Amino acid sequence: MIDYNNKVFKPVSNSDNGEVDGDTLFHYKQQGNILSCVYHGPKINHGQLIGLVNEEGTINMRYHQVNAKGELMTGVCNSSPEIMPNGKIRLHEKWQWTSGDLSAGESTLEEI
Repeated sequence: MIDYNNKVFKPVSNSDNGEVDGDTLFHYKQQGNILSCVYHGPKINHGQLIGLVNEEGTINMRYHQVNAKGELMTGVCNSSPEIMPNGKIRLHEKWQWTSGDLSAGESTLEEI
């Protein structure tokens, strides 16, 4: 199992309907297979996620955030890890809003 504890991730790509951008920072904590995260950025005042990590390091998570417009947004995400040549983790994410327009998207995050 991949250990995400105390790792920080930054998006390198996101679908147009997403609210995270390259200046959003995700601060991960992990105990056993339980993952939590606090995040923020220009379009997100405060966000949190909670998820479960399986043996392959894939994360099944739920997120909620208050965006810069003051709206509470929620969603689900499945994140698959890739170990890059430099040893850092790249996360390939498929997500869907469970609020707002219920649209789906994809993003890529990299460990910094």
